[in-house]
Amino acid sequence: MAMTAIELGNPVGEGTYPPRSAVISWIFFDWAAQPYFTLITTFVFAPYFATHVAPDPASGQALWGFATAAAGIAIALLSPVLGAIADASGRRKPWIAAFGALLVIGASLMWFGKPGEASVIPPLLLAYAIATVGVEFATVFNNAMMPTLVPPERIGRLSGTGWATGYVGGILSLILVLGFLAANPDTGRTLFGLAPLFGLDPVSHEGDRISGPLTAIWFVVFVLPMFLLTPDYPARHRLKDALGAGLSELKQTLIDLPKQRSLAAFLLANMIYTDGLVSLYAFGGIYAAGTFGWNTIQLGTFGIILAIAGTFGGWFGGRLDDRLGPKRVIAGSLTILLASVIAILLVEKDSVLFISVAPPVPGGTLFASAPERAYLVLGCLIGAAGAPLQAASRSLLIRMAPKERVAQYFGLFALTGKVTSFTGPLLIGIVTAAADSQKAGMATLVLFFVTGLALLARVRD
Repeated sequence: MAMTAIELGNPVGEGTYPPRSAVISWIFFDWAAQPYFTLITTFVFAPYFATHVAPDPASGQALWGFATAAAGIAIALLSPVLGAIADASGRRKPWIAAFGALLVIGASLMWFGKPGEASVIPPLLLAYAIATVGVEFATVFNNAMMPTLVPPERIGRLSGTGWATGYVGGILSLILVLGFLAANPDTGRTLFGLAPLFGLDPVSHEGDRISGPLTAIWFVVFVLPMFLLTPDYPARHRLKDALGAGLSELKQTLIDLPKQRSLAAFLLANMIYTDGLVSLYAFGGIYAAGTFGWNTIQLGTFGIILAIAGTFGGWFGGRLDDRLGPKRVIAGSLTILLASVIAILLVEKDSVLFISVAPPVPGGTLFASAPERAYLVLGCLIGAAGAPLQAASRSLLIRMAPKERVAQYFGLFALTGKVTSFTGPLLIGIVTAAADSQKAGMATLVLFFVTGLALLARVRD
């Protein structure tokens, strides 16, 4: 069927691209997957695990870091191989469905993470690792569909719009949890002053634990439009034949990669700064819970504000990407992240930038103290910079990678994003455990952003 070229569904010139409905349906994958990162890894379940399931916040941060590292190693080892096989087989959707199922299973099992039960910690961390592997691999194959959806000059806008839409999905899922499901154990009321739906018990933190099954249901419902309306790559080889062909092509790509110095430099830079960003997202909520004693409602409100900042950052960054180029967007985002992390290290419970201030009052007004407001502002900067950093990174890869091997290169992209992804969480876990200090662990993130910026300077846009 003949189709016109589109700008997120609108004509821009010659070409054969799917209709607007197909592009919007693809964008909804980000909407479907984002609650996993918003609810599970950042603002609800991870802080709940560290403060109520683990023996204490420091050991909880360390354990969560080790589980994140284990998932990262698995993703790093398998991403290039699976990407190469997908390129050879042609189709992407069966891979998205298979790994989406892992996400659904792992997230659903998090309901059983009851507070104070040490015996549940190992299986809970295993479920988290399985879900993380699932969502990351599903994202790899979803990203590989981008070049067939819009003309090259609109890739930045598509990528940025996807990230911004994902953040909106994360905001709404967080509002749903905080406003209707998770209640303060002391008052028994949610952020909206309501009793939790479905009779969820605040004392046993069922409102926090329900974030896992909610994430699973959310993904199943909102990923369906992509499966129904977005065209897949045509099938090329059966899986058995694709295995040999894909591995052969991957071998040749790895042999040729050192000759493509700019692309190799970008993949190396992505490896470093993505590790820092993922670690910052993973431990930002845990750090706030340990520093200020924030509960789920406070952390969730913080998350909503950050996600709003990320929505505007992703949308605006996509426009800058098409206008200025993705490399400049990446460099600007990294600079903001670096400055924000350094500033966070100078925010104490009773001081801001070495200036003594009144500490938060237990049970006081939301974000009433100066340190809490400072952390909130810095978090907004991180949210606004993190979205365009990730969107521009996948945009830059699409501009640099051969179209016929795009899934393979997204596999390498995931490899470089994950091959050392255990380093950040592992380093934070080790330093936190050794120094018995959350701040000492978070300080290691400065190294990742500085190194990423230095390597990015060697990339030709």
